[in-house]
Amino acid sequence: MELGFYISFSGILTFKNAEDLRETAKIVPLDRLLVETDAPYLAPIPHRGKCNEPAYVVHTAEKLAELKDLSLKEVARITTENFFALFSKVNQEHKKI
Repeated sequence: MELGFYISFSGILTFKNAEDLRETAKIVPLDRLLVETDAPYLAPIPHRGKCNEPAYVVHTAEKLAELKDLSLKEVARITTENFFALFSKVNQEHKKI
């Protein structure tokens, strides 16, 4: 965190044996959070064992919202803002939250 890194969470966050990862997610500052798919691997619960796809990232975001005691909409807003902060050259014209 001191080096300005962002921490991205994948579908593993939803796995029953990932308690250490969930504890880590709880302490990551909101301005450093991202979510990712890891597609085509590591599909989140309830799709575990299937081919992962970008649409499933919502399950990871839902788990992150639960852990941070935030709404899914707030997690979407935060992680979108963090994405654009990290990748500042991306055109924000199409940003929708």
